[in-house]
Amino acid sequence: MVTDRIDQEVLSGESWNLFCEQLRRSGEQILRREAPTDAQTRAEGFRYLTRLLRIALEMHLEFAEPDFPGFITPSHETAKIGADNPDNLYSYARLNGEHDYRVSGNRGSVAYLSFGSQKGGYETDGKMIQTGFLDAGLLALDAEGNFEIILSQLPPAQGNWLRLEPQSNALIVRQTFLDRSTEQPAQLRIERLNAGLAPEPLTAQRLQKSLQRVGSFVENTARLFADWAQGYQAHPNQLPAADQALCQSVGGDPNIFYYHSYWALAEDEALLIEVDQVPDCDFWNVQINNYWMESLDYRYHRICLNKHSARLDADGRLRMVLCGFDPGLENWLETASHPHGTLCLRWVGAKHPVHPTTRVVKRNELKELVR
Repeated sequence: MVTDRIDQEVLSGESWNLFCEQLRRSGEQILRREAPTDAQTRAEGFRYLTRLLRIALEMHLEFAEPDFPGFITPSHETAKIGADNPDNLYSYARLNGEHDYRVSGNRGSVAYLSFGSQKGGYETDGKMIQTGFLDAGLLALDAEGNFEIILSQLPPAQGNWLRLEPQSNALIVRQTFLDRSTEQPAQLRIERLNAGLAPEPLTAQRLQKSLQRVGSFVENTARLFADWAQGYQAHPNQLPAADQALCQSVGGDPNIFYYHSYWALAEDEALLIEVDQVPDCDFWNVQINNYWMESLDYRYHRICLNKHSARLDADGRLRMVLCGFDPGLENWLETASHPHGTLCLRWVGAKHPVHPTTRVVKRNELKELVR
């Protein structure tokens, strides 16, 4: 019987050995031929794998039970995936699309809030396809900002609704801050309707399935974004529009228009990023990442500028400077001691995105160009 076989694989340690082998194999993504070979990039790459492992263990083992869901934070200060937004607070919960759920809480004052149900996952084919989406601008709230959302295949008779499909398996919530020091995040809870009293005890079958998903998540996520970083090297120090359909297929927010690229600068060089006219939008930001598409350490470095923090010229032009030295300019993006990496620009809720231009300039030219 399959159950007896799996029990024996767990008892013998074979399941664990296969899990460890998949983690070992994940390291091949850090050693890819096109990846930078400097010690910093390699060290950050292997640290990145440990971060993916931490995320995956929470996602597919500790909080994997869709009958008793709980929110985890899949990207934060010390665990990052795919150009994680430094201005975001991410929340993630596992679902079963055959069941109904309720998300309740308080709206808070965060600038942007969205809810999306998804199917698929990096642990399967690398796709996370949206099955339902709700922008908080459409939320019905009470006088204190409290709300409830029903997640189900069929809409409720009244109230807020997020659509599920039978294959839906996750909920992703994005909260985007203009200024974290002044905005209150939404407070959220999730529960399955008509659930039992407590989860069933862990079994060998569930453990093995979870370990397989964890290992696949680490390996597939590392491969996916290594592929993206490789592609960005075709247009260094530029910032072209990304393939929007591709961004959406891996879980991107449908309200966002994305730009991604690769940058590499000498010590006396700076990358000047210009936008002739910032479009009317809910939010925008530019961020600097390492090669593995992890945002640089925004706790200690100014690696991100947004609609609130950036200064526009009198004529509405936006000019930002990416460099490793302090240029004495307001819109400085720090490289945080990195000679190369990736970068991302987002327009959120823009009906007419405006494409940026870029150019590499020498340090002694910089102030003349942007004064």
